[in-house]
Amino acid sequence: MRDSHANRRLIDWFNQWRSPLRKFLIRRNARSRADVDDISQEVFLRLLRYNQAELVQHPQAYLFKMAANVAAEWSIAARARRPHDSKWLAELHGGDLPEDAAARAKAEEEMERAINTLPPRQREVLKLQFYEGLAYAEIAERLGTTPRAVKRSVIKSYQKLRSELNPEYLRAMSYGRE
Repeated sequence: MRDSHANRRLIDWFNQWRSPLRKFLIRRNARSRADVDDISQEVFLRLLRYNQAELVQHPQAYLFKMAANVAAEWSIAARARRPHDSKWLAELHGGDLPEDAAARAKAEEEMERAINTLPPRQREVLKLQFYEGLAYAEIAERLGTTPRAVKRSVIKSYQKLRSELNPEYLRAMSYGRE
């Protein structure tokens, strides 16, 4: 059984180095906050099971090294839980050919030109819909209008863009995104 002096020493270590240990884990591993908390808790639980804590001369270094080892163990275990499947490699797309990238760049320039021909209100509606991912009702609320007016604006924008854009550019933009 552990004596009260050793228990007090572990409690002091926990209070003193819990926060620096969490910061160390965050800097060292780009893990979620929950993982950092779990790893730091595991370190202190392992330390509680260690019967000879009085032999540790540099407790902070010992804790940080133990935390690095626990994080490495968990990383290895996570890889083993979800092994990679070779069929995923077949789904990967190789790098684009330079001529495809050039065609896509030209298509994006053309799309920007066509969008700039739209009235400011229609541009704003499209920006809110695509860049911010807002629904018609959210756009209407933000712009102080009705969802029906937003829908009409989107329909008119699409009509204008279809008339402005060359179908060749649209194919170039959709290539490689499938």
